[in-house]
Amino acid sequence: MSTARDMEEQAQIRHQEVLNAIEMISSSDSASSTSRMYSGSYASSNSISMLPAEPKIFYGRESELADILKDFEQSTPRIAILGAGGMGKTSLAQAVLHHEEIVIRYQGNRLFVACDTAASKVELAGLIGAHLGMKPGQDFTRAVLHRLSEGSTTLLILDNLETVWEPVESRKEVEEFLSLLTDITSLALMITMRGAERPSKVQWTRPFLPSLEPLAQEAARKVFIAIAEDGHPMEEIDQVLSLTDNMPLSINLLAHAVGVEGTTAILSRWQREHTSVISEGYDRKSNLESSILLSLESPRITSTPHSQELLSLLSILPDGLSDVELKQSKFAIQDILDCKRALLRTALAYLDDHKRLKALVPIREYMAKFRPPTDEMIGPLFKHFQELLQVYLADMGKQSSALYVERLTSNYTNIQNIIQNGLYPGHPNLADSISCTSHFIRFSITIGNEVIPLIDKVISLLPHSEDHRAKASFTVRLFGQNRIHPIPHPKALIAQTLEWLKTFDDPNLETIFYTNLGFYYSDLDIPVALKYCQMGLSLATSHGNIKEQSVALTLLSWIKWSTGDYITAQADAQEVQRLAKMSGDLQREARGLYTEALCCQMLGDYCKCIFLVKRASALLELCGLSQGDLNYSLMNCQAEVHAYKSEYVNACNLYRQLLQTYRGGQLYYEGFSLMNIAEVEVPMGISCEMIQEKICASQAIFKKIGNKVMMIACDTIQADLNLREGDMSCSLLRKCLKAGLGRESQIVGYCLERLADVTRWSPPHDPSWSIILLAHSLRAQKKLEIYKALQFVGDVHLMQNDELTAVSLFTVALEGFTYMDVHRSRAECMVRLGDMAKKNGDLLKALELWETAKPLFERSSQAKRVQDIDERVGDISEETKEQHRKNLARLAELNVPAGKVEEVDSDTEELGLEEEQVKLITV
Repeated sequence: MSTARDMEEQAQIRHQEVLNAIEMISSSDSASSTSRMYSGSYASSNSISMLPAEPKIFYGRESELADILKDFEQSTPRIAILGAGGMGKTSLAQAVLHHEEIVIRYQGNRLFVACDTAASKVELAGLIGAHLGMKPGQDFTRAVLHRLSEGSTTLLILDNLETVWEPVESRKEVEEFLSLLTDITSLALMITMRGAERPSKVQWTRPFLPSLEPLAQEAARKVFIAIAEDGHPMEEIDQVLSLTDNMPLSINLLAHAVGVEGTTAILSRWQREHTSVISEGYDRKSNLESSILLSLESPRITSTPHSQELLSLLSILPDGLSDVELKQSKFAIQDILDCKRALLRTALAYLDDHKRLKALVPIREYMAKFRPPTDEMIGPLFKHFQELLQVYLADMGKQSSALYVERLTSNYTNIQNIIQNGLYPGHPNLADSISCTSHFIRFSITIGNEVIPLIDKVISLLPHSEDHRAKASFTVRLFGQNRIHPIPHPKALIAQTLEWLKTFDDPNLETIFYTNLGFYYSDLDIPVALKYCQMGLSLATSHGNIKEQSVALTLLSWIKWSTGDYITAQADAQEVQRLAKMSGDLQREARGLYTEALCCQMLGDYCKCIFLVKRASALLELCGLSQGDLNYSLMNCQAEVHAYKSEYVNACNLYRQLLQTYRGGQLYYEGFSLMNIAEVEVPMGISCEMIQEKICASQAIFKKIGNKVMMIACDTIQADLNLREGDMSCSLLRKCLKAGLGRESQIVGYCLERLADVTRWSPPHDPSWSIILLAHSLRAQKKLEIYKALQFVGDVHLMQNDELTAVSLFTVALEGFTYMDVHRSRAECMVRLGDMAKKNGDLLKALELWETAKPLFERSSQAKRVQDIDERVGDISEETKEQHRKNLARLAELNVPAGKVEEVDSDTEELGLEEEQVKLITV
């Protein structure tokens, strides 16, 4: 920080530099005339009015340029271009200066004055006078005003005016000088200034031009590629741009660096050097750190000294801070809101769409490197977030918790960074930081953000803490999130946690530990998972802990569902709902509804399934968790219903929506969505390459997070794709079937369904698979599987020329598929029945069945099957088709109100239709 004496000396030096420059220019007529470009009527041997070049790379400011040109439709506008340092204010002013409309209007009467060296009104007037070609003097003010007022219409641009306007002692006279300039009716004035303030005493043209913001992503890419040239991977370009927050100066400097070193090298250097990578130039236009330092030394900042402390805190808070958080965090800064205003005035910080105070990435990086926040600044915010997490967990699931969810979600990355500050050996708040991490893990799981970078660090720090309660609390929560983060040496950690739990009395934490162990082992060892889950339930029951009883029962019902015991799982889920209502836990009630919905789905009651899903979604909305992990599961359940009904397009759209919502950071959901899309794309006939890409991507994700069950599920879809492409080897399906037996009923049913469908296999194929599928589905009461098994058994009998049995089986299956509204399977049964009717000479019946099947195939995206039906219908004579049309027309006329069955019966007898034909036609 410069002292007052240093600042005075610097001002004197700059003053002398200005006078020397003016004197040199005035006395160097011939040199000036050959080395500078002059502007119109003000051009003379004594003028320095050289215009800067037009920007060659100019993207993303088209809207602002258009707004400024619109202002110039007025006679003489007064425009202030504001924004943070490096935001492209000068480039925009230069683009205006050289725009065709401006050139035609002002021709040579365009002045572009860089104010960087001026320190007072006199020096500012001197610079303008020099550009006008005036002889040097002590004070140009009157002469400049006189010269401009006598001349023709003129455009004057004062670039970087904040240099002379910033100092409080000169601000008043500078503003008065600007006011006098704007009194000249023939003068159009444009200024560029750092910050968000316009000088007073000037009637600026309205509406005001908003402060410049970072470039849009597409514009930032264009600027980057124009400088660094094409050929760099777009993903790496976006990574580089993320370091700039799309600030034009940062993009410019980084793009030039990438042009020399490449994206990979620059990204690696940034990790080590941060803003120093683009701070090797000599001035504000080529050195980012110099540009930021210039703003930090602004009198508007130095006059509010604590504003730099606030900015240093913002350097580790990418989510920013709201006014509520600024006030409630109880910082040791009395004038905290004044500090906020100072940062906004200088554009070192900005307010986002939610009115949160934030700093751009380059500024955050600079402050974190050179002026990091102290523990005294971080401490109050840590305590604030810690208390907020504790209050949320106490009310979690209740309607009152919605407000806390919103506030915690708004600070998600902030909380991670604040906790991380205390996670190192010897820190006085290490135990509190570990404990706070436990709370944060629990919150993260409820909102679906299960990737928590803090976990590895805390695990490494456990030996450095003597607080057994904090360590036990952390490991208990750790076992509740195993889907994403693999746990090293789990058995040893379980034993260690049990030892820690013995050192203090907390039956509630012990209950949660056993339940979480049940969750951890539910993907690894079902009997062990059930054992721990029962232990958790017993403890919760013995201590009268209704909330933890409902948690343990939720897990029990889930395990029962996954093993195919849908009736027991449904009963447990209903008990979860009852207990949740007693404790007012809306989230837990929603989880019970979700599990019951899954059971209804497997039992074939799709209408009730969707009803339960909607009820659960409404409850989540009430407690502020409409974007969490359970919401994903509910949407996924809806998509699965569409898939079961063979509405593949609807299912695929929902899965893609889920992928878009949860892609990036939430690996489990991303992998699960990719896998589900691949599953429905197989029967849709999507290209093998596209499906293969999704399967490989989902397998890589599940391998990364160590989820073996989902890796097996990916293999089942791979086997289905292989079968569709003509691979008759069933070894992969058998392998997956073996892996799923006794633990994953879904995987078992999926494999058996593919093995049982003899129409997909080349003979000889073991027909007993259809009977095995039937036995499996009957045991689990999976209604859809039961009817599919009957259909496949019918296919076996049809291949054995037992048409009578086949017809009976297809008819029963058709009734079931019709009840459940499963389009593709209905159509398949109708085609088989139609083919047998044709074989037996009943062409009308065959035609009716085929034409009823066609729209069902269309709805289930079976283009090849639709084409096959068209070919079948094409072989039928026109006479038969005409008779069929007449029958349909006659039946349409018989659409009478209920209670007139006798009339319908008599009319159908006149048509000579059999009862079965009437049923099929009306279906």
